[in-house]
Amino acid sequence: MVDATYRSELRELNEFNYARFDSKLEQRTAELKAEFKTRIAELETHLTKRMFGFWVAQTATNLAFLFGVLKLLH
Repeated sequence: MVDATYRSELRELNEFNYARFDSKLEQRTAELKAEFKTRIAELETHLTKRMFGFWVAQTATNLAFLFGVLKLLH
């Protein structure tokens, strides 16, 4: 009878601790997801700026080359 009582109390304590652990785990997972989304957004912004700069420079180079070739032909 005493063993059954201790087992019951231990089971309740374990369930309580597991519920608390699960709650903290869910909270930390949500925080990590939010942080990850923020970092990805920053990375996308940075990458977009670099790509825009690359394409502007590439377009300017191509136009300069085209005008140089056209000038040689005339």
